[in-house]
Amino acid sequence: MSHQLLKGKKGIIFGALDEKSIAWITAIRCFEEGAELLLTNAPVAMRMGEINKLAEKVSAPVVPCDVSNAADVEQLIDKALEHFNGGFDFILHSIGMSVNVRKGKHYTEIDYPNNQKTLDISSMSLHRVLATCMKKNAINEWGSVVALTYIAAQRVFPDYNEMADAKALLESVARSFGYHYGVNKQVRINTVSQSPTRTTAGSGVKGFDGFISYAEKMSPLGNASAQDCANYCVTLFSDYTRMVTMQNLFHDGGFSFTGVTQAVIEQMEK
Repeated sequence: MSHQLLKGKKGIIFGALDEKSIAWITAIRCFEEGAELLLTNAPVAMRMGEINKLAEKVSAPVVPCDVSNAADVEQLIDKALEHFNGGFDFILHSIGMSVNVRKGKHYTEIDYPNNQKTLDISSMSLHRVLATCMKKNAINEWGSVVALTYIAAQRVFPDYNEMADAKALLESVARSFGYHYGVNKQVRINTVSQSPTRTTAGSGVKGFDGFISYAEKMSPLGNASAQDCANYCVTLFSDYTRMVTMQNLFHDGGFSFTGVTQAVIEQMEK
């Protein structure tokens, strides 16, 4: 059901990989709520061809962008300003990549040059995008930026590896830039700490199936789905959350504040 919460708004969606991805589902929900969109992903991801299906569904152009490359980011923002005929109102940052995880490197033995790539793409890309937007006066007053994160930024999940550090840095960038962009132009910046979600990227984490089952038992409301997250992002892009900024917002069915549940106790006693 559409309530046209984003009628007249324009935004960029980063990181829609396939139909399972939160960014993909969020793009569809934003479109249904009246938003005009521009889609972007890394050139290597775009070669899979899936994003063109989404572009057709939401009537949006697709612009490739390597977020670790300043020139690519500048070109993306310039093309967005041209496409929207001026500034835009929201950004979804749904970007994460770990070479060390892909190569099966244990956290205590990570390759540091690869770690730098992880932090650059997964975390500092948010800073690069926001700095470029500020320089070009691209985000309209009272605009909203949301970056997707995970509770491993605060708590230890051994197999989440170096991505835990990346998410902690991402959240810090959101807070720090949230201050400066808030003072500068009332733009709000938040992170959403989502439940473990069966996306293509998330499923690549070692032991994911066991953990998602554990999280379901630990969450009073159960795990939040990708669709739930998309709906939440819509509210954060809307005018109903104008005074929410610099926050890490847990969207996890209560997992983040639950010590133990009866379901977990019963499972442990078997």
